[in-house]
Amino acid sequence: MRPFTAAFIPLMLATALSAAPVLAQETSMNGTVSISGMGEVTGAPDTAFINSGVTTQGATAKEALDANTKAMNDLLETLKAAGIEARDIQTSGFSVNPNYVYSDARDANGYQLPPKINGYQVFNTVNVRVRDLTILGSVLDKSVSVGANTVNGISFTLADPSKLYDEARKLAFADAKEKAELYAGLADAELGSIRNITEAQGFVQPPQPYMMKAVADSAGAAVPIATGELSYQINVQVTWDLDD
Repeated sequence: MRPFTAAFIPLMLATALSAAPVLAQETSMNGTVSISGMGEVTGAPDTAFINSGVTTQGATAKEALDANTKAMNDLLETLKAAGIEARDIQTSGFSVNPNYVYSDARDANGYQLPPKINGYQVFNTVNVRVRDLTILGSVLDKSVSVGANTVNGISFTLADPSKLYDEARKLAFADAKEKAELYAGLADAELGSIRNITEAQGFVQPPQPYMMKAVADSAGAAVPIATGELSYQINVQVTWDLDD
């Protein structure tokens, strides 16, 4: 093995110095700009969800249940007759509870007497999907007419919002790019290649209602419905390289 001598030091140092600029050039990186953009598109809903049902009272649990069963059967038949398919009706809640009566009376020791059961209450609700909004008012009217005495709420949606989301994506990217070009110009640079795109979806229902004329039938005028508009949002984060 050849011994290491000081004669080789100049050669090694020269080699290291000649390689240094190449290494620095390979690892250099231009600046980047990361900008967020937002796109929002609105559209009319085409589907509604109703949560409704029947609450009944009875001296016994069976009496209350029998009354509830009859009323619920009438409600389900009415919903189907109105054009609601069986797949769009789903039980969402069922309970049987005693009704308690409380008293201020006390026993011989001064303790308050326990409450007494004074009948029973049966609660049964269903979630209903209405795919045709023109019959929504009529469905509500008929449901109440046959005994649905509980309506917990109505919500609206769009069965397939994918096209609206795509439009929101275009707006969000354009918003981000416009702001990125502004910053690049202020920095005396130009946008280069895109390094990263990150997306987040959003959904809101702003208070922008418009009245929908529901179909009326021989049973009477349907319940007026205000469907409003749905707003779909896309938030995007885009990172570009900056070219000199």
